[in-house]
Amino acid sequence: MGRGDLSDAEWERLRPFLPVSNRRCGRWRDHRQVIDGILHRVRTGVQWRDLPERFGPWKTVYERHRLWSGDGTWERLLQQVQAAADAAGEIDWDISVDSTIVRAHQHAAGAAPTRRRPPPQRGTKPQNPGRNAVAEPRRPLGGGGAGGDGLGRSRGGFTTKLHLSADGRCRPLSMVVTPGQRADCTQFKPVLEKIRVPKPGPGRPRKKPDSVAADKAYSNGPCRQYLRSRGIRHTIPEKADSQAARLRKGSRGGRPPGFDEERYKKRNTIERAINRLKQHRAVATRYDKRRYVYLGTATAAALTIWLRT
Repeated sequence: MGRGDLSDAEWERLRPFLPVSNRRCGRWRDHRQVIDGILHRVRTGVQWRDLPERFGPWKTVYERHRLWSGDGTWERLLQQVQAAADAAGEIDWDISVDSTIVRAHQHAAGAAPTRRRPPPQRGTKPQNPGRNAVAEPRRPLGGGGAGGDGLGRSRGGFTTKLHLSADGRCRPLSMVVTPGQRADCTQFKPVLEKIRVPKPGPGRPRKKPDSVAADKAYSNGPCRQYLRSRGIRHTIPEKADSQAARLRKGSRGGRPPGFDEERYKKRNTIERAINRLKQHRAVATRYDKRRYVYLGTATAAALTIWLRT
């Protein structure tokens, strides 16, 4: 077993939830060998073609990663590991939300545009493929230029932004990828709504944290109103200009938002979670051309954090 490979205990936690071959498209190469190859690339940032031979053909490893990033397999594996931790009472639901800028390598640019089917013309019936027809694989949204694939321009240059939430033990709960110039507050709701920790038995998945802490980038009316509508306690400092505007209005300005200094001290957990993610070099620098592939890379890194924490 090489450095960074799955241990026997980690493999047994993932094995029951891995996809099974449908026996019509050939056999899967050993999942454990391929996952070890993917994790090696995520940890080191090496080019796919330079993967060591012990992981098998590089093309097989890359295609498996691309497929699982597109069909949500990485996210389902992460949710199952989170569900086991929640059942054992190991998740601290006092979460924090923040984002981080990721420098995009020049190899991340230049993805071919996605071809879209033309709309059917009037007077023509839609073709109903036969039972033996080969279905085209469904690909996630993207391909609409750099913006469609989560690439943009910011003060750091050619960048992408990773928005995430983390529990009180510095482990990522949910992630969203946007272009680098996108404001943090615009992704506050999508990040929180992406939290989904299933129950080990019957019952709805848990989506609501006990409390949320965030910095001044999320200090605005829509973010606070969204948290109040869901009944989530929150600790977000008030901006100086917002405070001055409220004081100028006098009694019409309303009461100041509640702020718990002791709770806000725990917001460093999101910074430490970001540091853990960026210890994986394929997350700290984006090499993937497609948004969904880079999100799969970050999710695979988060999966290893959950398995080894």
